[in-house]
Amino acid sequence: MIYSYIILMALTTYLIRMLPLVLVRGKIKSRFAKSFLYYVPYACLTAMTIPSIFSSTSSIVSASAGFGVAVILGFNKRSLPVVAAAACVTVFVVERLMGL
Repeated sequence: MIYSYIILMALTTYLIRMLPLVLVRGKIKSRFAKSFLYYVPYACLTAMTIPSIFSSTSSIVSASAGFGVAVILGFNKRSLPVVAAAACVTVFVVERLMGL
């Protein structure tokens, strides 16, 4: 049964990557289509990341604090390791202060 799931997911992933290459042969000239396709990876990454941020800690308060620190540091153009480490430390400290 599990092999059928793996095969189905492999087929789905392959089709998602293969179909645009087969269906769109020429260069995309529409500015709207170009701008839409430019932002799709960011939107997908955000849609996958945000829910896991708030469900991965013991408390939504510590998750919100870590998310807030990450957003502030991200807007201030800090590097990814700095942002991730600061968010993790913030969640750790807030959970210890809350007694969790």
